[in-house]
Amino acid sequence: MIEIDRSELLSKGRNCFDRGDLKRASIIYNELLEGADPVNDRDTLVECYFQMGNIFHHQGEIGKAIKAFNKVIELEPSHTDASISLSVLYNDIGHYESAKKVFVQANERVKAQGASGGVEDTHVNKKFAGKHLEIAEMYMSYNRYDEALFEYNKVIALDPTLLNVRVNIAKVYAKKNFMAKAFDELKRLKNEEPNYMEARVALGVLYYGAGQILEAQSEWERVLAKDPQNSEAAMYLNLSRTATETRI
Repeated sequence: MIEIDRSELLSKGRNCFDRGDLKRASIIYNELLEGADPVNDRDTLVECYFQMGNIFHHQGEIGKAIKAFNKVIELEPSHTDASISLSVLYNDIGHYESAKKVFVQANERVKAQGASGGVEDTHVNKKFAGKHLEIAEMYMSYNRYDEALFEYNKVIALDPTLLNVRVNIAKVYAKKNFMAKAFDELKRLKNEEPNYMEARVALGVLYYGAGQILEAQSEWERVLAKDPQNSEAAMYLNLSRTATETRI
């Protein structure tokens, strides 16, 4: 297979995958794998195995996806995307130690690259933040609030733009009955990001739960003044008014 044909097929494979035509993409990548030279076509092999891993994942063939991502890492140990995808898959099937091992190894490689002046993946922080977020949500589903809080804080350290995670941190504090910390977190977020309405909505919920009805209603009213279509704020405000009228 001449180089231009390989490049064209790789491009077609990507396009098929992006369109959701996984069957056609799989045919293309398998054709490329069959014709690739393990020595001279390493980059082609890496991309094909990585994309096949994604295809298998989409199709629910987890065992095959794991094998494909492991093959990528075997060929290119510094492949961050493959490492994170593999870690996610291990986590999904309950192999938490394997997930953690792959994740930690990938993280250490990235740190080593940065320390040695290597080119660090510009999106790596967001990728690792996403993984920590997934782990945090897993802990939340098991009511393991201390572990969830630890992971949420990791997320924010890696990607401070994920404001919803700060709201989640406040919710964890509330579940642990650390109400002062929950209020502080949301008040800081509201002051730092005045246009982030989710912080005000959540703050209103905290106020309401603490029996501070007027403060809660004030937060929701301010949200609706800026965002009249905010259905969550409208719902809470209407419910609080109905409850107040009922008590009267």
